[in-house]
Amino acid sequence: MLPPFIDAARLRAFPDVVIADVRWYLSGPSGRDAYAQGHIPGAIFVDLDRDLAGITTPAEGRHPLPRAEVFAAAMGDLGIGDGTAVVAYDDAGGIYAARLVWMLRAIGHDAAVLDGGLAAWDGPLEPGTGVRPAPASFTATPWPPGAIATIAQAADRGTVVIDARAPERYRGDAEPVDPRAGHIPGAVSVPCAGHLEGGRLLPTMALRTQFAAAGVDGADGTIAYCGSGVNACHTLLVMEHAGLGRGRLFPGSWSAWSNRPGLPIATGDA
Repeated sequence: MLPPFIDAARLRAFPDVVIADVRWYLSGPSGRDAYAQGHIPGAIFVDLDRDLAGITTPAEGRHPLPRAEVFAAAMGDLGIGDGTAVVAYDDAGGIYAARLVWMLRAIGHDAAVLDGGLAAWDGPLEPGTGVRPAPASFTATPWPPGAIATIAQAADRGTVVIDARAPERYRGDAEPVDPRAGHIPGAVSVPCAGHLEGGRLLPTMALRTQFAAAGVDGADGTIAYCGSGVNACHTLLVMEHAGLGRGRLFPGSWSAWSNRPGLPIATGDA
């Protein structure tokens, strides 16, 4: 099985792999427009909002996991089948591409993030909307209970909970998207952007040191969340890459937590 991250040289040498462009922006141009301007030759475009998320609700958050059969249909339409290996990239160090990779790996599929993203590709880019792939057969598989965490589990103060958002959002200094500012009480701040330097992953020991400084010495039982359950997927893959094991995703993340007035929030550098 592929490791969580691979470099461009390994991607070039890998036969029969689907390359997925998962660029996404909170504001400004769409990822699809960026794809049309230029993408890795042969790459398909994966729409994060349409293909990798369910219906947005206050209770479930901005990017809830789609139902298993909905995700399977989306993957099949994109030409990703049961035996297809996938390498995904974006132009933000993999923090959005990780959503697709984590989802696939969670249900046993072969997938990796391209370390360094689009900038790591040293060949020419291909403009245009791409060629529609032939449909493939992708078996619907329920999300494993051990891979995801409920809001009640995220509230358990006996569980290690990682907040992958930017420090100012963790502290509650700023909240550009969700209704309340702050973090889940007891959560530790490990920003996913801090795992990167120049868009590439830091050395493994540096990553382990970051987690250890936050009191995380293993992923077993650990829960990761972010704003809407996207960037936290990157954190989970980084923990796996660093040899800490696999943690759990709280899919609703802060977008679900902050929409429940009865739930407590913490602010500052807890």
